[in-house]
Amino acid sequence: MIKTILLVLATTGFLIPAPKTGEELIRDMHQKYAGKWYHTLTFKQTTTSEQGGKVETWYEAARIPGFLRIDIMPLDSAKAILFRNDSLYVFDKGAVQVARPFVHPLMVLGFDVYAEDPEITIRKLTDMKFDMTKLHEDTWQGRPVYVVGADSGDAKAPQFWVDKEHLYFVRMIQAGQNGAVVETQFNKYQRLGQGWISPEVIFMRDGTVITTEAYADIRSDADLPADLFDPKGYTKPTWFTP
Repeated sequence: MIKTILLVLATTGFLIPAPKTGEELIRDMHQKYAGKWYHTLTFKQTTTSEQGGKVETWYEAARIPGFLRIDIMPLDSAKAILFRNDSLYVFDKGAVQVARPFVHPLMVLGFDVYAEDPEITIRKLTDMKFDMTKLHEDTWQGRPVYVVGADSGDAKAPQFWVDKEHLYFVRMIQAGQNGAVVETQFNKYQRLGQGWISPEVIFMRDGTVITTEAYADIRSDADLPADLFDPKGYTKPTWFTP
């Protein structure tokens, strides 16, 4: 009888053993939201360069997993950035200026982890030099978190932080150029459907805020045209009205 009760609790999510490695944590993240997380996402983004004071408006659309398009205002500039299946495409005046392989770590940890095979996610994070064998617990913004990739007290090794209760990604530290420590924060989480969204993203270098992103008009599971994510040619986005 006791074994049956424990099995029911485990399968319903009330009793899940604490992960001991980063790989186990990724599998737990996927299991918690598999089939529940939204499939598409759209929002208006205000991007502020904290040092130069430059402010831009971006419109972003995602199909999860693997697709993200950013249209940079004004729309008639035909500037866009497309992330598609671990590749990056940059459009200017409607023409592709850059096309190269690129795995976007924030897409992997913030969104794709809930929809993609966890073994694929683990491979990508391992390739990014996160030590998936290391996991410890800490506190972030007053909440308990798991930290993957670093020992306790190590603030420089590549690492990502995940909220212990909700299993959403909140912080990443990576090595930048010239020995800099580059940090990204996903802040102010709010519910979106059966998943979550962080409407504030902060980028830092050596403890100084470089860029802040603020989301508005956030919507999930909207129908998006297939050609929106086609790298073969620029198409004007029709899902929003600037």
